[in-house]
Amino acid sequence: MVKEILNIAFALIPVVLFLASLVFFDSYKLVSVKVISFSLVAGIASAGCALIVNQRIFVAVGEESFLFPRYIAPLVEEFCKSVLPIIAIRRQRVGFMVDAAILGFTVGTGFALVENIYYLSSLPDASLGVWLVRGFGTAVMHGGTTGILAVIAKNRFDTGTRNQLATNMPAFLTAVAIHSFFNHFLLPPLYLSLLVLVTLPVIMALVFERSERVTRSWLGVGFDADAALLNMIISGDVASSRIGNYLRQLQERFRPEVVVDLLCYLRLYLELAVQAKGIMLMRESGFEVPPDPEVEAKFIEMKYLERSIGKTGYRALTPFIHTGTREIWQLHMLRH
Repeated sequence: MVKEILNIAFALIPVVLFLASLVFFDSYKLVSVKVISFSLVAGIASAGCALIVNQRIFVAVGEESFLFPRYIAPLVEEFCKSVLPIIAIRRQRVGFMVDAAILGFTVGTGFALVENIYYLSSLPDASLGVWLVRGFGTAVMHGGTTGILAVIAKNRFDTGTRNQLATNMPAFLTAVAIHSFFNHFLLPPLYLSLLVLVTLPVIMALVFERSERVTRSWLGVGFDADAALLNMIISGDVASSRIGNYLRQLQERFRPEVVVDLLCYLRLYLELAVQAKGIMLMRESGFEVPPDPEVEAKFIEMKYLERSIGKTGYRALTPFIHTGTREIWQLHMLRH
């Protein structure tokens, strides 16, 4: 009985503890419990899909083929695990690289838990050493490869590489290469597990450090610029400002009521942008901000104003409204 408990503990607990440490050390806590739970479920589903595909391929290539564990399985498994992180990044639901790392690692954790539970039931007589390697090595590797995939995809998406193939293929091939290297067993399994446990925390620490540096820079510049612009509108100093000059030019292209809606839309956008950045600054300081009941009404009003000003009016506001991935993400974060 004690042996079975130890087997289960070594097979399942390490990857969960690693995930918990990633969430704990994230200063801004932007990945919610709901997202983590959904990502775990997605990882479990990806494990089921990979199992079905792998079984069919395994029968086709034969038991003796060295291609399956070294090349085919990594391709299939990394593809299945990559679906959710890539969709989330493409839909601009991931703000920063550290969020991508946590999201990807969570999917990999769900995958690894299912895989190790499957092997626990299939190999009841395996030694404790097997579960040490699978828990501290293979399981953490699954989380790490998907986390690295998500970080690379997020970084390329943020730097303007919007072509799906150009964005996702380098990330996917990197994850497959790491997985394939692990499955080649060029080192003894225990040494491979130690290699994973040494290198992955270093990689994640570098991701966290860079992500937090970028976040602080974006928050500092963006908050000051948005707050200054919002204060100008609220104080009534628009007429003598660059906004006033620009709005006077817009009067030649739009009806007066549309110009008023443009200014209202800009004010709402800036209020929400400043509020979102303020929440992040509060979280970094350790304060949890309760939901604002008025946020939803502001989004409804923004939707109405969007229809009023139209696509042409929205494009006319682009000198003042930032439409980068983080600016779009911050509004989604604030709403949800």
